[in-house]
Amino acid sequence: MKYYFAPMEGITGHIYRNAYEKFFHNIDKYFTPFIIPNESKRLNTKELIDVLPENNKGISIVPQILTNDSEGFILTSKKLQELGYSEINLNLGCPSGTVVGKGRGSGFLAKREELDKFLYEIFEKNNIKISIKTRIGKDSREEFYELIKIYNKYPLEELIIHPRTQKDFYGNKPDLEVFKDALSLSNNPVCYNGDIFTNDNYTKFTNLFPEVDTIMLGRGILANPGLINEIIGNDMISKETMKAFHDEILNAYIDLYPEDIGALFKMKELWSYMIYIFSNGKEYLKNIRRGKNIEEYKEGVYSLFSEQEIIKGAGLFKEHYKKEV
Repeated sequence: MKYYFAPMEGITGHIYRNAYEKFFHNIDKYFTPFIIPNESKRLNTKELIDVLPENNKGISIVPQILTNDSEGFILTSKKLQELGYSEINLNLGCPSGTVVGKGRGSGFLAKREELDKFLYEIFEKNNIKISIKTRIGKDSREEFYELIKIYNKYPLEELIIHPRTQKDFYGNKPDLEVFKDALSLSNNPVCYNGDIFTNDNYTKFTNLFPEVDTIMLGRGILANPGLINEIIGNDMISKETMKAFHDEILNAYIDLYPEDIGALFKMKELWSYMIYIFSNGKEYLKNIRRGKNIEEYKEGVYSLFSEQEIIKGAGLFKEHYKKEV
C-alpha cells in the first residue's frame, strides 16, 4: 500500500511535514495546501516558502493548485517545474463555501463543459504530470458518472477520489458504492481518500477493496500521527513520541513567528485534532486553548501529557471522545 498525506490548509505546511517526516517517515507523497494563481503570475511569499526545495529536503512533494483558469494553472505549474517539481495536483475537491462560490474546487464540478475545456487546455500546453483530487459531484452522486467520462479523456497521473459531494461537506458517510463504480470505470489509476481515522477503518476498507493500492489520509493523521504505524505493524504511538513530535512543531513555529500569537494559533488549531486520541481530553483542551502566551500554553500541554493517556484504537471522532466535545 502507498500512503499519501492530504493537504490541509493552514496546518500541513512545510513545518508540519518536516516534523512528521522526521518522526514517522512513512508517507509516499505529501500534497501541499493549495496554491491559487494570481494576477501577478507569481507565487506569493507564503506559497513560495512552502514549496521551496530547501524547505522540503528528502520529502516527496506534490504541489496542489486551486483554480478554474487554465492560463493561471499553466503559468503556475511552469513556475513549479522551474523549482524541480514533476507532478502537479488539481484541487477539484475543496468544499469551502468561499471557494465553491468562485467556481473553484468542488464548485467547478457543476460546470462540466468548462471543466472539460479547462482540462483539454492544461494537458495540451503542459509537459508535467497532472493528478486530480476530486469529490464525486457538487450536489448529487449521479454527477460522478458524467465527470468520470471527462476524466477518462485525459492521461492523469492518478485520480484521487473523496466519495462525498460538495453538498455533503464532511457530513454523511463516504459513498463507497460510487467509489466501487469508479474503480471499474476509471481509465486512470485511482487513489481513495475519506474517513480513514483508525486502524479498524483501514481494515474494513481494505477488506471491501483489496484491489486498492493507494490511500490518502489527512484528518486521521492529524488526530493520530502514529496511525500509519498502527496500520502497518499495530505499533501504537507512545506519549514520549507524541510529545517530542509536538515539541518539534511548536519550536519551529516559535522560531518562525516573532509574537506568541502566531505559534499559539497554529498549535491550538492542531490540538482540535490531536486531542481525540487522549483519555478524558475535554477539560484539557479548554485549558490549552485558554493559554494566552507560550508559557501558559505549555502548562496546559504538560498537564495533558502527565495526567492522561493515549487510548489504543482511538482516532478522530472516535466515540470515547465524541460525547464530550
